[in-house]
Amino acid sequence: MHKVSVTIITKEEGAHIGPAIDSVRWADEVIVVDCGSSDNTVAVARAHGARVEHRDWTGWVDQKTFAHGLAANDWILSLDADERVTPELAAEIRALLASEPARRGYRMPRVMFHLGKWIRTTDHFPDYQLRLYDRRAGRWEGDYVHESVKIDGPMGYLRGEIQHYSYADLADQLNRLNHYSTLAAQKMYDRGRRTNLVEVALQPPAAFLRSYVLRRGFLDGGTGFVLSAVSAYSVFLKYAKLWELARPVGKAYPHEK
Repeated sequence: MHKVSVTIITKEEGAHIGPAIDSVRWADEVIVVDCGSSDNTVAVARAHGARVEHRDWTGWVDQKTFAHGLAANDWILSLDADERVTPELAAEIRALLASEPARRGYRMPRVMFHLGKWIRTTDHFPDYQLRLYDRRAGRWEGDYVHESVKIDGPMGYLRGEIQHYSYADLADQLNRLNHYSTLAAQKMYDRGRRTNLVEVALQPPAAFLRSYVLRRGFLDGGTGFVLSAVSAYSVFLKYAKLWELARPVGKAYPHEK
């Protein structure tokens, strides 16, 4: 039987951290790495039985690598504060670790609760995440936008879901989309990617059709339509900002000298 450590990094997650920890009470330990929350995140985490450590923020990869190093066990389940492990996934993980797992890392589907319902269509599902891994064969890597575990060897897949309470509402999603599209454009630009207005015009409708038709957003009615439109808007922002980055730098205001 392999023991498992759960790691969670936080900042201002008082509203989420309690239920997140409760969903992994079956684990052998829960470690929360907080970077200086001013709300009740730390108090709630400790009240729910987690070990809490402080580390000043230096980036997603650094925080998760630090948490990875604190774990007492080699098998780690990395969870975000706005996520929950379903009972089905918990049972699957426990059964897997009851003997020697065939793989050193496992991906699992993540389902988002948004606009009043669970979203199992559009680009948002199944949203596989590699979260369970043997740290002797895994390490955190990332760049501007996304951090992830890199495993030495092939990955396995689990069927149980992580539940994701990502956005408070549509406005919250759009605000974050603007931020992440800037990071995505910068990443593409730094890697030598360039674009033109034809691509800026064609990529968004292609993204909408992929989300709404190929990934069955139409089955979710108006919600599927709106989320597919948001996906298209996200793609538009990313390519428009990439186009902007390649243009000559000018003054913010014509009258500046």
